[in-house]
Amino acid sequence: MENEIYGILIDVLGLDRSKIKLDAATGLVGHLPEFDSMAVVAILTAIEDQFGVSIGDDEVDAAIFETAGSLIAFVQAKTKALR
Repeated sequence: MENEIYGILIDVLGLDRSKIKLDAATGLVGHLPEFDSMAVVAILTAIEDQFGVSIGDDEVDAAIFETAGSLIAFVQAKTKALR
């Protein structure tokens, strides 16, 4: 799952795969200039499509996008809820 989320981040943000190494500690909001409000929407949509989850507006807050790890934890909780 982690690699899939890293792939979503790289694709949506248009990052150069050869120049960036994402891990759980990678900061998102305020750390990557490409990470703006439009990117949030695109990332959430890609996550919904990739993992078959539905993310409500009331579930989204800034804490989810602090680091790649916090985003992964959020997606893991969403997919676990489906089981």
